[in-house]
Amino acid sequence: MTAGIVSSWGLDKAVLALCAAKVCRLVLAEVVRDEVEENLLLHAEHLRSIDADQLLEDHRRLIKLTNPELVPYPDKDQVRASRHLIRHVADVPVLLSAMASKPDWLLTHNKKHFTKTVAQRTSLRITTPAEFFRALSALFR
Repeated sequence: MTAGIVSSWGLDKAVLALCAAKVCRLVLAEVVRDEVEENLLLHAEHLRSIDADQLLEDHRRLIKLTNPELVPYPDKDQVRASRHLIRHVADVPVLLSAMASKPDWLLTHNKKHFTKTVAQRTSLRITTPAEFFRALSALFR
């Protein structure tokens, strides 16, 4: 999500545009929201003040336009008990949030941790934005 906000163009931004246009619904885990906000603040530190302010305003506007379905943090005990589902411990809350919300798609560039095995274990459709758009385009053929 961070790339869709900070990039001037790209598939990440296109996904967010679909959500802002209400073509797709953004399901946003609170754990992801918090990580994105931290990343944006770090990115903003390297910008001129006016550009940093614009970046943060763009993020606020995106959240307002998409009106995401927020998924709360999973319970800490549940996170510990579900550690076996994914290799990287920091991704467990993200994965559990996705499992709880049952989205049509979980879009990520993190294919190192969100693998086909993880998708099979959790019955989630995990893909990159590029794969998402290829699947959408197949519907129109």
